[in-house]
Amino acid sequence: MVKPIVAAPMATVPHALVTGGAGFIGSHVVDRLLAEGWRVTAIDDFDPFYAAAIKRANVAEHLRHPAYRLVEGDLLNSAVLAAAEPADAPFTVVVHLAAKAGVRPSLIDPMAYHRANVTGTLVMLGRALAWGAPHIVLASSSSVYGEDPGVPWREQDCRERPISPYAATKVMAERYAREHAHRTGLRTTALRFFTVYGPRQRPDLAIHQFTRAIIEGRPIKRFGDGGTRRDYTYIDDIVNGVMGAIRRTAGEAFEVYNLGNSGTVTLNELIAAIERTVGRKAVIEQHPEQPGDVPQTYADVSKAGLHLGFVPSTPLSVGLEAFHRWFLQAKELGILP
Repeated sequence: MVKPIVAAPMATVPHALVTGGAGFIGSHVVDRLLAEGWRVTAIDDFDPFYAAAIKRANVAEHLRHPAYRLVEGDLLNSAVLAAAEPADAPFTVVVHLAAKAGVRPSLIDPMAYHRANVTGTLVMLGRALAWGAPHIVLASSSSVYGEDPGVPWREQDCRERPISPYAATKVMAERYAREHAHRTGLRTTALRFFTVYGPRQRPDLAIHQFTRAIIEGRPIKRFGDGGTRRDYTYIDDIVNGVMGAIRRTAGEAFEVYNLGNSGTVTLNELIAAIERTVGRKAVIEQHPEQPGDVPQTYADVSKAGLHLGFVPSTPLSVGLEAFHRWFLQAKELGILP
């Protein structure tokens, strides 16, 4: 439940701009900011990558909050940026989460991914500076590590081995952010998210797809032998990391952090855990491994712990139960088909 802010002169209340604020991670970040007494301006274009009704449900409660404002449209549109510009005092922070997501769709339309993820980041770096915001927090991805076998991955050891256009756009966005921070001094924090899941998760992601299919008695598609490993990270832990990043004072002007659970789960283990959560066995449809998929992700989060106070604490079983409850409720309310 989002709590109303305590009455105060609006110019003295911290004010965040959140791009992608209607999405899975973005809407949860907005929840936390409003609950902690922030003003929030959100930008979202309600991209048709998945049903807009899901995003509309994500922001329904936000729209009733007096400290929240939603600007709809593409952040590469100058009119949208003009509409989002603060009227009284500079933004306290810009949290740039807007991006085109998904490895496999990026193989089909890499130009669209470059436009949204690279050009979009360049635009927001420039806008943050022009608006006088002292800090910008950027969403990056574990995909920048690619097939690096040296797990757990540490930020300082990253050899940048992207194997998909999506991953390449995240590498480029980080590089531009580093250069911009070095040149301008703008405090810039890049966060490499590791396989985020939980309530409001996108329908194209494995946990969402598997949960739906098992409940409906349909086969799930297993790519490969089920031995690939992922560092599944619950949304509340990710939001804790984002809030730690917003408050960051340690480190240099530009810093990058892993936000993961710092543990790995095989695909077969994930399927078994979802089976236990749903209370039904999966029907498995076998497929070859997909291009662009990495064999493993595994985060070393010691730097985030030191600088951001980040301590992931949600077991997979607890996170899956929370997602399952949300899924059933969203189905009942007609948010999900």
